[in-house]
Amino acid sequence: MAGHDHSHGSHAHGRDAHPGHGGHAHAPKNFGSAFALGILLNTAFVVIEAAYGYVSNSMSLVADAGHNLSDVLGLSAAWVAAILVRRRASARFTYGYRGSSILAALFNAVFLLVAMGAVIWEALVRLVHPEPVAATTVMAVAAVGIVINGLTAWLFASGAKGDINIRGAFLHMAADAAISAGVVVAGLVIQLTGLAWLDPAVSLVIAGLVVWATWGLLRDSVAMSLDAVPPEISPEAVTGFLRGRPGVADLHDLHIWPMSTTSVALTVHLVMAEGHLQHRNPGNGFLAETAEGLRERFGIGHATLQIEEAGGPACHLARDCAA
Repeated sequence: MAGHDHSHGSHAHGRDAHPGHGGHAHAPKNFGSAFALGILLNTAFVVIEAAYGYVSNSMSLVADAGHNLSDVLGLSAAWVAAILVRRRASARFTYGYRGSSILAALFNAVFLLVAMGAVIWEALVRLVHPEPVAATTVMAVAAVGIVINGLTAWLFASGAKGDINIRGAFLHMAADAAISAGVVVAGLVIQLTGLAWLDPAVSLVIAGLVVWATWGLLRDSVAMSLDAVPPEISPEAVTGFLRGRPGVADLHDLHIWPMSTTSVALTVHLVMAEGHLQHRNPGNGFLAETAEGLRERFGIGHATLQIEEAGGPACHLARDCAA
């Protein structure tokens, strides 16, 4: 096998082997209208909920208003990232601004956890020193929250599986709808029993559910920001596929990482068996077929394949390897 040059100083890095480099990854669906409507509705609801929470002395409403405010900021960050992802690459940002979607998801998760920390602290204080609550007002405002949050979640439902940014928006809105339903139930119980301590208790349950739901988003966004292999892709399976390609004797320097919340890249050195020269013929489609297989089987849209002949010099593209 040819010696491995860790610095790659003598190698001219190859282009994307997949045909049509500029469109190798499916562009994320445009959720601009969903973001705009969701932000508008939730901003209005935050103002209403916070005001009525203060007037009715309900910590659960104030807690939910704080949560909704964090969602507004999270939706705004995700929207900005969704716009940046579509911007063209530049000489300085050669991958474009795809990574901004990962940063937005990370911001969303961190901000939400910090906000819930403040809510938990205040709820604990209220639990020790409970205060009377206007249960009817609490139920009415929370019922409005069910409608608004449920509608906003529905706007993002179709993209929840394919994009961690959209998934974050969907999960938060769906959780908010469920939490608002819990607040309605708590208000009814307080009205029937007069147990004011149920209000901060519900706040703690709300915060706990939010932290639990957000933990996965935080874990995934941190992993993405550290260029971890996406969990849905098995490095072993990718290695097996590449080793099974015609003429491949070995491989090394396999790297798989997320370029954004919707696109994945791969680089690898493929060592061709000594005397196996079919990769030298630009017309045989080896590189294009390999890249297409990676895209179809693993969802890897940006594949850079470097060819090395056992005992010979390295080459990156079929045209570079041509006799």
